Amino acid sequence: MTEVSRMVDAPPESVFAVLADGWSYGGWVVGSSHIRVVDEDWPAVGARIHHSVGLWPLQIEDESTVVVMEPDQLLLLHAKAWLFGTAAVEIALLPRDGGTRTLVRMREHAVRGPGKLLPERVQGWLLRPRNKESLARLADIAVGRRATSRS
Repeated sequence: MTEVSRMVDAPPESVFAVLADGWSYGGWVVGSSHIRVVDEDWPAVGARIHHSVGLWPLQIEDESTVVVMEPDQLLLLHAKAWLFGTAAVEIALLPRDGGTRTLVRMREHAVRGPGKLLPERVQGWLLRPRNKESLARLADIAVGRRATSRS
């Protein structure tokens, strides 16, 4: 399982608010280029985000589905990646500094399809840089929204 983490200068509820906004998914998930539909009950278990991956005109339409959701603490998704199969993506929010900051931990691994045949070391080599950038974007959105709401 590939794991990356990042300290965010915002409380868990601020970070989770970004995760709970399915329309923001394309802004922080590297590779997701267009959000087509977000189920009304997102991020409830079973809710889906229908998104496109890749650059136009070579986009692939896929979806991500919530498997587990604990408000302000955890989101576990099954993200389809067309050719590569499906990945389990766990985003855990761990309060730090009395709840004023959040350690965000993202774990990902292939659970179905051809991607599952790749050794974990290769999966990590492919996923780690992408997921680090995704967490940097998530942090920027969470901190930026928080700063805007306090103004």
